[in-house]
Amino acid sequence: MSSISAVGGYSQASGYYQALSSGSKINSAKDGASELAISEKQDAQINGYDAGSDNLSAGKSLANIADGALGSVNDYLQRMKELAVKASNGLLSGDDKKAIQKEIDQLKQGISDVTSSANYNGIKLLDGSAKDLKLVTDGNGTEQSVSGVNATLDALGIADFDVTKKFDIKDIDKAIDAVNSQRSGVGASTNGIDYALYYNSSASINLSAANSRTKDTEYEEYVTNLQKQNTLDTYKLMMQKKQMDNEIENGQRLFMSI
Repeated sequence: MSSISAVGGYSQASGYYQALSSGSKINSAKDGASELAISEKQDAQINGYDAGSDNLSAGKSLANIADGALGSVNDYLQRMKELAVKASNGLLSGDDKKAIQKEIDQLKQGISDVTSSANYNGIKLLDGSAKDLKLVTDGNGTEQSVSGVNATLDALGIADFDVTKKFDIKDIDKAIDAVNSQRSGVGASTNGIDYALYYNSSASINLSAANSRTKDTEYEEYVTNLQKQNTLDTYKLMMQKKQMDNEIENGQRLFMSI
């Protein structure tokens, strides 16, 4: 006597259910070995670009902090230039120049405070110690450099600037030019980071779209196929049940005829 066998299409219907519930039509190698390999390679590329973008964003934050700190140094220098011009007035007394120098000393201390405190994650940015910091921008190991600068009083050549003695206003001008040059370098690094971020974002979006086409479930298609498969499974079960009922009935007739 026959029994109702497992419906041949059950595993296929199960696959449809899995694809619909997971949102992915490739959940194992049996669903498409080549497609799975392509999808996982694309996933690795996407993850690499996204991680690289995180690194670049950190680098941009570092550059922004450095630029803001250099802006503060420039403000101090501009005030020093103004005071130096005043101190050049031959009508001032020695006491007048001493009073001006007190403010200049405070401004120099302000520059020292900025250069010693400006940092990103413990990396000092304005004392010359941070050089060629490497940012890995993607999963291929592509690198981009961002560096700190040196805006200390010694580096700017104004550590001993004193209007009560012989001084040259051009020393302040040179310091301002040095700071502006360093800000330009920081700005160039920021622009390079922005370009890399844009590329990474575009590459990640395009790869994600391609990966979606490779593995995402087409819900309308899969729902339709599932309905068809369920109908077919129901029909098979009915046929098997009918066959079993016929066999039981024939068996009973044979038994009654004995």
